[in-house]
Amino acid sequence: MEKENLKEVISRDAHCFGCGQQNPYSLNMRFYTDEVALYSWLSVPTHLCGWSGIVHGGVLSTMLDEIMGCSAIYRLRRIVMTKTMTVDFFKPVYIDDELRVEGRVIEQTSEREAILEGKIYKEDNILCAQTRGTFALFTVNAVKEMKIMPPEVLEGFAGLLDQ
Repeated sequence: MEKENLKEVISRDAHCFGCGQQNPYSLNMRFYTDEVALYSWLSVPTHLCGWSGIVHGGVLSTMLDEIMGCSAIYRLRRIVMTKTMTVDFFKPVYIDDELRVEGRVIEQTSEREAILEGKIYKEDNILCAQTRGTFALFTVNAVKEMKIMPPEVLEGFAGLLDQ
């Protein structure tokens, strides 16, 4: 899988910890799609290590949550929030490893819920971690009524979400 053959999906929240391009502490994830899944390539900076140069499991979980959430927004055209996720760690990930993160919608189980999957690979397609999560789906009106997203961020999703 090469990102040159994929369409870039623009992240919508400049200050997000996962993808915010204006957040100096962000993972700066950028997203690409083949219209089936979303992909992101990155290496984790030194300030996010656990011990002995290993990437902290919470950071890996964040990457998986981010790719699943963005996959749901892009594929299902709804704002989402994580309800549950279970992460399995298989191989250690080290600071500066070149990583590929993948996310995909497995099933939309109802009008308000979907199941997603995320995976992290390092070089040679070595699976390091994977997750499955349940996400709550929100309409634009519900997001506005519940005030779960600032209006200016929600406006950034214009054209991507179903009204």
